[in-house]
Amino acid sequence: MNWIDFLIGFFLMNAMPHFVLGIWKGRMLSAFGFGNRQNLLYSAVQFVAAIALFFYQYGWQGLAAHGIFAGALLILVLYYLTGKFFYERFKQEAA
Repeated sequence: MNWIDFLIGFFLMNAMPHFVLGIWKGRMLSAFGFGNRQNLLYSAVQFVAAIALFFYQYGWQGLAAHGIFAGALLILVLYYLTGKFFYERFKQEAA
């Protein structure tokens, strides 16, 4: 492992909590400040950084050789695609 691998994993996994809290309208400090929009934007920047670093380091063929990255990437993409739907579907109304 080298420092680029560390940054790839860091950026990819740090994108998830910022995305989830952004969807849930939670307050969490990000590089862009507090708030749901700031967390969603920060999540997107982290995601793009992880993808860019991965493809810089390994290229497209690297996805087949690095299954753990491919699996983590798939889970994060599924969160991006379905997160808002599941939040709306399962949120509880305040009494």
